[in-house]
Amino acid sequence: MSSIDYFEQALKPEERRILSALDTPLKIQAFLDTVPYSTESVYRCPLDVLRDRKAHCFDGALFAAAALRYIGFPPLILDMIPNDRDDDHLLALFKQHGHWGAIAKSNFSGLRFREPVFRNLRELVLSYFEQYYNLEREKTLRGYTVPLNLERFDKSGWMTDSACLDAVADRLDAIRRTDLLTPEMAAGLSPVDERLYNAGLQGADEAGLFRIKE
Repeated sequence: MSSIDYFEQALKPEERRILSALDTPLKIQAFLDTVPYSTESVYRCPLDVLRDRKAHCFDGALFAAAALRYIGFPPLILDMIPNDRDDDHLLALFKQHGHWGAIAKSNFSGLRFREPVFRNLRELVLSYFEQYYNLEREKTLRGYTVPLNLERFDKSGWMTDSACLDAVADRLDAIRRTDLLTPEMAAGLSPVDERLYNAGLQGADEAGLFRIKE
């Protein structure tokens, strides 16, 4: 039995109905936007996100990858890497008409959906640059990983078993990364505009925001 078949068999009728209705990337994003942001330091597999109705960016990216797989896309994720003064952020990737788009769960309003209009992954990741900042109004995005195809974790049951997700996180830490900025570029960055700062934090859960430990 394939992983996607096992996932479908694990679904209750109501869960299957909900997932079947998420038949476009935008609908998957809309579902994630209704799910409260998780401030817990635990990982939830796609099945548990569906059942618990909670997700942070890691959980949300895996759920989106599973939902994309359900409608025929490969389950790809990418990790965006900040400096040491912020959290990293995961995207679920999809490609339409030869161009990349992304789905994401975030505590920041500007770090979520991207239309499939980007010619390559660098363009896609850079579209998040101005919205990727910390509470000190610092722009913190510095790089990104190559895409990770979650099919490699099918045998461990990543779609239905939260206990195996540390292996996914460990793999993201180990795979190749691409830098976006030189040290000189990073040193010359301006602070985030106050209007953009406030807009990005609209609706954020304070308990889930990264805080710098001095």
